Amino acid sequence: MRTLGNRSARTALTVVVGGGLLFSSLVAAPAQAKADTFDVPSSATITILGHGFGHGHGMSQYGAQGAGLQGLDHRQILDFYYPGTTWSTGGGTIQVLISADTSKDVVVSATKRLSVKSLAKKRSYPVARLRPGATAWKLRPQRANTQIRYRTDRWRTLTTFKGDAEFRAKGSPLTLRVAGTRVAYRGVLRATRGDTVNILPLDSYLKGVVPQEVPARWTTAAVQAQAVAARTYAAYERANVSSSRHFQVYDTTRSQVYGGVDAEQPESNAAVEATRKQILTYDGGPAFTQFSSSNGGWMSAGSQPYLVAKQDPYDGAGGNPNSSWSATVTDAELEKRWPQIGDLTQLDIPVRDGNGDFGGRADSVVLTGSTGSVTVSGEDFRFLVGLKSDWFTFSSIL
Repeated sequence: MRTLGNRSARTALTVVVGGGLLFSSLVAAPAQAKADTFDVPSSATITILGHGFGHGHGMSQYGAQGAGLQGLDHRQILDFYYPGTTWSTGGGTIQVLISADTSKDVVVSATKRLSVKSLAKKRSYPVARLRPGATAWKLRPQRANTQIRYRTDRWRTLTTFKGDAEFRAKGSPLTLRVAGTRVAYRGVLRATRGDTVNILPLDSYLKGVVPQEVPARWTTAAVQAQAVAARTYAAYERANVSSSRHFQVYDTTRSQVYGGVDAEQPESNAAVEATRKQILTYDGGPAFTQFSSSNGGWMSAGSQPYLVAKQDPYDGAGGNPNSSWSATVTDAELEKRWPQIGDLTQLDIPVRDGNGDFGGRADSVVLTGSTGSVTVSGEDFRFLVGLKSDWFTFSSIL
């Protein structure tokens, strides 16, 4: 789904006030040059109006909920948001970087089924049986080796393997200890290149992703649509990852937010199981199924033929708080962000994409001041000022 800066519907529920849009056509308008120029007096407060939350490519999560409330099933929802893709199947495993574990060691709580596998020897050892009194176990990488340690009254060394090693517990979750916290993960926890990598079946991974992206108690159709979109996105990243990288996806918004077993919910687990192995493909491979919290009523064109710009009649339904929003910023804040302009005197949005209110999303923003001007993309302006999307206009400047 998802590129850096997207916000999921799950994490954006309390943001700003909602509002619907009127819809008259499902045909995307062409990009157009629509110059908007705003004079800025000294000591001004600038009100910004906008639509949507995120880049707007592909599925709107709130739109999926709105469509579900109107009776669409998950296949109809995804066919609307990713036109031209084909339904297919995908499975296998996924390798997830656990970014919160910044130490080189991998530490897990002791469990009766715990074993350690040497990747070089391709052999597992039931360490829990060897040291039944241990309360915790540790993989400590040391140059080309991995030291296996256990804790009783203190840390002791059991043995050392050549190469990388990993923990597993014969189908039971592993409890990873990180900075005073404990998080349960399905599958395997591997120590490799100074990182902790969770390796598990793709659908098991999704159970820790879907409720992080949308509320698990949304309509069945919306949660199932999220499951398929997330499964497809993970399969796309896995298929396109660099061969030199030792993991395939991040557990953050750089890929998809993944919280392990502790994040799972019965309703979202059921959605994953009901859509087991379902993915969308294009040209023989997994589709790049980007998604965002809300498109504000217009999907924006993305990097793939199926990431189209068209009006969305579902995004404003179901109490979407991100369909319409407002924000304020002072000229002093903009001058601090771009000091080279001096005293801000004018704001310009020279080009928009031509879709929807205000003439659509801002392609760029020009800030002009007493000592110069600077041009930034609409997306960069959005991130640097803290807006929800690049679909905005300057409403009042006082």
